[in-house]
Amino acid sequence: MERIVVVGSTGSGKSTLAAELARRIGVPYVELDALHWGADWTPVPRELFRERAAVALPPDGRWVVDGNYRVVRDVVWARADTLIWLDYPFPLVFWRLARRTLWRCVTGAELFSGNRERLWSQLFTNDSIFLWLFQSHWRHRREYTEIFAAGEYPHLRVKRLRRPKQTQVWFDSLRATTPT
Repeated sequence: MERIVVVGSTGSGKSTLAAELARRIGVPYVELDALHWGADWTPVPRELFRERAAVALPPDGRWVVDGNYRVVRDVVWARADTLIWLDYPFPLVFWRLARRTLWRCVTGAELFSGNRERLWSQLFTNDSIFLWLFQSHWRHRREYTEIFAAGEYPHLRVKRLRRPKQTQVWFDSLRATTPT
């Protein structure tokens, strides 16, 4: 595992797992959200995003990246050698997302490009992260299943994890074989 991409629904724990995995194996961690979002939750232009991803994820480097952006999938997945898919049940992901979003709103945690989550926008606007979860959770499951069944990225070692316990067992097995 030299170049690892972690995918899954928003709120599934992609960033947490990817950051810890990168720390554990001693490689850079790249968060696609940080490359995608500008100030005031404005997405950067498509070509700039693709350029940022290409620079941050050298094909001969070592890294861990997380995110589901289709617009850079060809760059990210083509360069990765391993894909970790957090395919958790919707109720679990919804609960995790609610807890994380509430925490961020209450603490005013700064995210990428100075952005902060606001409770009003998360609950009552079309920009809601909860609305995005409803729109994307099952689509990602269907899309990823089809991509892997079709063999579109045959070089990728895919690890599909369906429960946090399964993820923990897998991660613990890395500790036994990976130097700190």
